[in-house]
Parts: sequence; C-alpha cells; structure tokens
Amino acid sequence: MTLFMENESGYEPDFNLEEVAKTVIDHILKMEDCPFECEINLTVTDNEGIRVINKEFREIDSATDVLSFPGVAFETPSDFDALMKTPDYFYGTNPDTGNFMLGDMMISSERVISQAKDYGHNEKREFAFLVAHSTLHLLGYDHMTDEDAKVMEAKQDQYLKDLDINR
Repeated sequence: MTLFMENESGYEPDFNLEEVAKTVIDHILKMEDCPFECEINLTVTDNEGIRVINKEFREIDSATDVLSFPGVAFETPSDFDALMKTPDYFYGTNPDTGNFMLGDMMISSERVISQAKDYGHNEKREFAFLVAHSTLHLLGYDHMTDEDAKVMEAKQDQYLKDLDINR
C-alpha cells in the first residue's frame, strides 16, 4: 500500500501519524483480502479545512471528524472479484504505477484531540479509529442502516483490537 499523506494542520502528536495510518490501512486491506497494491491519499487538516470540503462536496456547512472519498463504487463491500469485472476497476488503476487508487480521506486534527478527550482514550486511538472508519468507507462499507452500522462497527473494533489499539 502506498500512502500519500499531507499534514496541513501542523498537528504534531506524540505518535507518528503516517506510521499509524499505514499500519491500520495495511491490516484492514489484508483482513479484507484486497488483492491489489493500493494508493490512498490522506490529508490531516483542521476544522476549518474539513468544513470547507464538507460544504463543497456534501453541502453540509460544518466541520466533521473524517471525510472519505472512494475511488470506486463497490456494489458489495470489499467484493474485489466483482469490481475487477467493471470499468471502475480499469479507471481506478494508476497508469503510471499500476496501483489501484482506493481513494482519499481527510481527518480533522482538532476533532482527533477533542474526541479523544470526549471518549476517554488517547489521540493515537482516536486517529487510528478515524483511519479505520475511512478505510472501510473506501472499501464500500457504510452505516446508513442499523444493520450496516453493526457490520462496520464490528469490523472497526476488531481490526483495532487486532493491532492492540484499544480505548
């Protein structure tokens, strides 16, 4: 997995943002049986930066903790076999590298800090959670129904537990 990360917020926690993101994403891709070498773009920004993007792309004029922009639309989450039979697969491949462009994620550093306090865990755990949440969105998971939310939440919890990133 290739991660292109930009920290435009100046956030400097006591852990390595890129290392944690790579560890979480790599583990999820492995557990979801992703057969591709993937590329993901991650931008760490502040509340104002994420608010602007949220307004532009979702027409919601407020800050949020994480935004996910999948590179392709999975019919069924993590169904790579079906994906390879669609034009999305061809157009989702970087012609320069041959890597599959899974998508983009944006995380608010201010929300990492405040939500870690609100939920009573450290910033590393909150950042890892948001990376896991966004990665699952890039793989086609969602939480629009109670059933879908239960599946997604169980996966997030299990994958972080596997990595010993606990509350």
